[in-house]
Amino acid sequence: MLRGEVRELIVESEVLRGNPLGDPTRRALPVYLPPEDCWPGGAREELPLVLVLAGYGGNGRNNLVGTPWDPSFTERYEALLAADAVAPCAFAFPDGFTRLGGSQYMNSSAIGRYQDHVLDELLPAVQRECGVGLRRERRGLMGKSSGGFASLNLAWARPEDFSGLACQSGDAYFELGYKPDFPKLLTQLERLGGVEAFVAHFEAAQKKSTPLFLAMNALCMAACYSPNENAPLGIDLPVELHTGRLRQEVWARWLQHDPVERAPAEGGKLRDYACVFVDCGTADEFHLQFGARQLVAALREAGVTVTHEEFDGGHMGISYRYDVSLPLLTRALAG
Repeated sequence: MLRGEVRELIVESEVLRGNPLGDPTRRALPVYLPPEDCWPGGAREELPLVLVLAGYGGNGRNNLVGTPWDPSFTERYEALLAADAVAPCAFAFPDGFTRLGGSQYMNSSAIGRYQDHVLDELLPAVQRECGVGLRRERRGLMGKSSGGFASLNLAWARPEDFSGLACQSGDAYFELGYKPDFPKLLTQLERLGGVEAFVAHFEAAQKKSTPLFLAMNALCMAACYSPNENAPLGIDLPVELHTGRLRQEVWARWLQHDPVERAPAEGGKLRDYACVFVDCGTADEFHLQFGARQLVAALREAGVTVTHEEFDGGHMGISYRYDVSLPLLTRALAG
């Protein structure tokens, strides 16, 4: 039983109206508020607010569901709070799910304006309805996998809106992280007859098998990084359908979003952040530990203070790493 309160705001999005995938514009936004006796000086407006961004294939509500062996995000946070390991903090859990499994919380003509949805609709809604995260110094971002990537992307898009982030097993160094899944996508497209047929097959499949899931993940990333309104489903693929040869001009568009490529020029935007935390498992199935190492080196070269950790683990089932990131991030935001 939680001591704090979970409110579910319902936000009708204007910026997602008419999105090309026909995804819902009415979105649920769960917001967790800690017990009132934990609020600093009893003042709600001084509570930090962290936006928790779900990974690919998930949505905000997933963070509220746990198992006896793996507590939910909110249960894990309250256990840390009871142990005096974290600062009192509010959390909001945006929904960036789409027909393709996600959005990277970006603006894309193939998916919709999810960056604008988070920054210009959801954040103001939490501030207005819950009265938390009212000052930049009290706002942060965190997420795992695609959510880790999105934490960096949103911080770089609007560094003046936040002062802390945790990127956990985040997508970085696309050369290693994404390329191995391109043949998996090509195999499905060839077998099923193209992009539209594959998406229809995926949606109809009762079981989203690993080959289907990995192929859809690759297609979703293409929708985020290389949209083209004149291509099937508005997506430019990074490889040729028949030969699998890399389409260099499309791949170059992907790399413009790679945190490893962006950090040398944009890393300095995070120089005044109170907390920048990056971690990754040394057995990550997508080899993201190598991207994390390059990212951290570039951020430090840009003058950013970064806490970087590696752990003995893979990409899945690593919610226990919140036990490390939450104390660092919440205390930094609480000042």
